[in-house]
Amino acid sequence: MRAITVPQPGGPDALVWAEVPDPEPGPDEVIVDVRASGVNRADLLQRQGHYPPPPGAPEYLGLECSGVITATGAEVIEWAVGQQVCALLAGGGYAEKVAVPAGQLLPVPAGVDLVDAAALPEVACTVWSNVVRLGRLGSGDTLLVQGGGSGIGTFAIQLGAALGATVVATARGAKHPQLVELGAAHTIDYRDQDFVKEVRQLTDGHGADVILDIMGASYLGRNVAALATGGRLVVIGLQGGRKAELDLGALLTKRASVAATSLRTRPLAEKAEIVRGVRDEVWPLIEAGKIRPVVDRRLPMTDAADAHRLVESSDHFGKVLLTIG
Repeated sequence: MRAITVPQPGGPDALVWAEVPDPEPGPDEVIVDVRASGVNRADLLQRQGHYPPPPGAPEYLGLECSGVITATGAEVIEWAVGQQVCALLAGGGYAEKVAVPAGQLLPVPAGVDLVDAAALPEVACTVWSNVVRLGRLGSGDTLLVQGGGSGIGTFAIQLGAALGATVVATARGAKHPQLVELGAAHTIDYRDQDFVKEVRQLTDGHGADVILDIMGASYLGRNVAALATGGRLVVIGLQGGRKAELDLGALLTKRASVAATSLRTRPLAEKAEIVRGVRDEVWPLIEAGKIRPVVDRRLPMTDAADAHRLVESSDHFGKVLLTIG
């Protein structure tokens, strides 16, 4: 088969479409012929040499894909050859074929195109596990989504709105009409507005009950300031750096909590549990039309370098997909 390889870490031009060995399914794995793979910022970090795949994972980029099952391991019962699926991956999505643990497979939701389904697994599992399970978002809560125009952001806005929360999203001003269309009640331009002040005003001083943050260090203090009493801040990205001082006094006063999580390195059993939760609680919302995959554009897999440049620029809205065939 062919896959996008990274012979030497570097910029987008380090990505090379090359012949590589075909994957073989383990006893509890299936082989998926890939139709599309989502581009995530973690892929950019791996290309640069900063985010190696966990032990045993494929060395190729790609944390989610959609496609058709072409082979199954001896212990696989629920899935069969010929089924259309999308999948959460530890790596390997930028390829013509990938071996996937059966517990990380999802059926393509009714009403969703097979290619567009590649935009769902990583964002759905990340948002649900952090906003719903960890952040305990409920109806009537205020959810602040940092980076509302990203793949994560566009999904979080829709899920929060579907669950009855009031969603506030930050993004460049040009993206605000699209954020509102997805369900954001309020939008903030992070370039020239103070999101702490804006959230306080929008909530009559209450603050955000849950904050989903992709920035990390540079936003830590302000995120805590924007939290409501008893609020939950969940950090899932480090675009703004890794290290920052935390005012524990402010956290204690608010009886608030800060959590930081990643999905890729979790044990298989934990990933399977998250996937089951997403299938039970999120897939019905997608099939009911309350949530949809937001795809900025599709590019051929051979144009992976251009896709990485686009994601690095943050000029996209939603997901960028790489397609095969």
